[in-house]
Amino acid sequence: MPGRVDKINSHLQGVKCVVNSCHYWGNDHCFAQEIEVQAPNAKTSEMTDCATFVPNGTLK
Repeated sequence: MPGRVDKINSHLQGVKCVVNSCHYWGNDHCFAQEIEVQAPNAKTSEMTDCATFVPNGTLK
């Protein structure tokens, strides 16, 4: 998973993220080149999962 997408210099428009333990996080925005949200057949937001998440400090 680490390094799956590039971290970019500007945040993804319209994507708010408050997961400050993620490598791609910056001031409540996502700086990943793209995101992937998983959980086919999810019925609630709690059943979804950001597959792009990488813990801070795991990428060089």
